[in-house]
Amino acid sequence: MELKFFKKSLPTFIFLAVFSAVVIPVFYNLLKVDKKLKVYSPADVNPRLVDFSMKHITKDHTIADFKLSNQNGEIITNNTYANKIYVADFFFTRCQSICIAMAYNMSELQDFYKNDKDIMFLSHSVTPVMDSVAVLKEYAERKGVIDEKWNVTTGSKKDIYELARKSYFAVLDEGNGDEDDFIHTEQFVLVDKERRIRGYYDGTEKEEMLKLKEDIALLSAEYASK
Repeated sequence: MELKFFKKSLPTFIFLAVFSAVVIPVFYNLLKVDKKLKVYSPADVNPRLVDFSMKHITKDHTIADFKLSNQNGEIITNNTYANKIYVADFFFTRCQSICIAMAYNMSELQDFYKNDKDIMFLSHSVTPVMDSVAVLKEYAERKGVIDEKWNVTTGSKKDIYELARKSYFAVLDEGNGDEDDFIHTEQFVLVDKERRIRGYYDGTEKEEMLKLKEDIALLSAEYASK
């Protein structure tokens, strides 16, 4: 009786086995959603962070070209970060408030990714007149900056403030970068290899650094899958 039942059921078992092997993976791939980070444009950011001249841009926003000097007096441009994922922030060396935690967290990120050639860091001084190359050099040594990973930069105040307001959307304040203008922000900004913004993080918070690491892993996986 059992043998007869098995013989009658064998075609059904074979069909179910083939069905499972072919159809289930297809459904899995259809249902699986690859998690990718958002690409930020001005329309996606708090309107208070977006310069009026940029509010009409709804897609394809990228970080503008820049030319700065780092802690070694070397010229740093967007080409320095070509084909790199990087984290950017804005600071000043004399800051005794949020910049202390920001520098500590950036230093920890630098150490965490020190062997990953795809990941770099970029800090912009918001008091570039006071933060000369010599001052930045001393600051970089105190913070344990690895030259090939992290550029601590100075340059034209107008250019740096324009980057903060029109490229990174990192500050609420309005201004034109003149001598009376001043910006101060705790934001870390994640930028991808196409110079697009992929995330914002509070640079003073440990939990946010964990989220940043998770997002860098997602972004790295996104490039690895291409």
